Amino acid sequence: MQLNAVATASEWELAAAELAWRSGVFVDGKLQPSRSDEGFSVVSPRDGAALAEVAVGSALDVDAAVSSARAAFDDGRWSRRAATERGRALVRFGDAVESRARELALRISLEMGKPAQDALAVELRAIAQTLRWYGQLADKLGDEAHVGTPGALALVTREPAGVVGAVVPWNFPLTMTGWKLGPALAAGNSVVLKPAEQTSMSALVLGELALEAGIPAGVLNIVPGRGDIVGEAIGRHPGVDVVAFTGSVGVGRRFLAYAAESNGKRVWPELGGKSASVVLPDADLDKAGRTTAWGSFYNQGQMCSASSRMVVLGEAHDAAVAAAIAQADDMRPADPLSGDAALGAVVSEAQLAKILGFVERAVADGAAIAAGTGERFDIGTGRGSYLAPIVLTGVRPDMEIAQQEVFGPVLSVIAVDSVDEAVAVANGTPFGLGAGVWGRDLSAVHQLARRLRAGTVWVNCWEEGDMSMPFGGVGASGFGRDKGARAVDKYVDVKSTWIELDS
Repeated sequence: MQLNAVATASEWELAAAELAWRSGVFVDGKLQPSRSDEGFSVVSPRDGAALAEVAVGSALDVDAAVSSARAAFDDGRWSRRAATERGRALVRFGDAVESRARELALRISLEMGKPAQDALAVELRAIAQTLRWYGQLADKLGDEAHVGTPGALALVTREPAGVVGAVVPWNFPLTMTGWKLGPALAAGNSVVLKPAEQTSMSALVLGELALEAGIPAGVLNIVPGRGDIVGEAIGRHPGVDVVAFTGSVGVGRRFLAYAAESNGKRVWPELGGKSASVVLPDADLDKAGRTTAWGSFYNQGQMCSASSRMVVLGEAHDAAVAAAIAQADDMRPADPLSGDAALGAVVSEAQLAKILGFVERAVADGAAIAAGTGERFDIGTGRGSYLAPIVLTGVRPDMEIAQQEVFGPVLSVIAVDSVDEAVAVANGTPFGLGAGVWGRDLSAVHQLARRLRAGTVWVNCWEEGDMSMPFGGVGASGFGRDKGARAVDKYVDVKSTWIELDS
């Protein structure tokens, strides 16, 4: 499967018409009915059509999934398998995902609205690459033998923690899933995965692909459902040893509370962001403005790392804003199945209304709309949840829209007069996920980057990096880290063994 292959609108639509939608819970290697009688309809933001009825998982389903995962862990079918063999299975898992890439991309596009071509070229590439990367890393995670006293041998070993609860969002449903599954499985853990309600059915396909790759039944279990039922049950379950969560600040903090109130399990939260892109006067202003705008609008602006604030110094303002406006004009929404859409649909009507509310209040507070209309966008069908990119100028650092995560295609431009003011504005929110610096003076850029409080700082780019680079934040953005070899540390226990030798 070529992940950069281009499909036409008619090819995507034909494939969509042939899709079968199955729901349930994937436990102990089987897709089975939920123990709950409840369900909900998955509505595609593309056109408002109901895709399927999804079974709502229950606390009983979580209990069954944890029991299955625990049994698989305790009997060693995966946890005690040689690391080389686990690695080969993860590589095969990546291959299996790639073999179904077009189908999975289409499911994601219909479920949450992103362009199918982006889902194929970006998201499916990411999960396949992630699974293979951790598969190749699995047998390279060495232990330590310390030189102690002459009469003893000191060993430090990294052992799988046990059962991992992975709770992932809808904006990059398979990418985020790969970031959790890759290191957790490479270390030898079993996993209970809770996908977001909006993207439940694409996640369920991963269960059968894991089996196909040779990952034993019970090692990966998938329980879709509501956060206040399935998510809370995972967070409170005494049989779960670690929770890895990506999502909102409020829910992330709830998981910390669940852990404190249950078995004290480790929780690794990767939460929201309000990332600032600082543009210095000597920057390539066209590239800075366009790339910052792209980073704010891509995926319909539904990214925790979106460059949602452009902080511009003095004389750079007008040129950078003009470039951002030009980028907004180049990213008009279109049918996600059109084959060449720059943007698709916002995930839901509720999310669209929330975004528009932020914009309305910002304008009432003195901001001006420099690009976009601040109203629903009609792609010509009269259906679907679409919004053209919005550039707001005249934004003050204390405005709601400059402080809170909008999670939509809205760029706020904040003018400043000095580097010190730029640093204060960039660091002046509770978040600390990402930041950017634009300028040609490498010394000045580096010094500024060191002053920014963020887990990742991009210089003269946005969203660049590879699997070797950890991703996560500080402050309200949480303290979990995905990607890179360090991510494995979240899912292991460190054991010290001291062996007295015969003298």
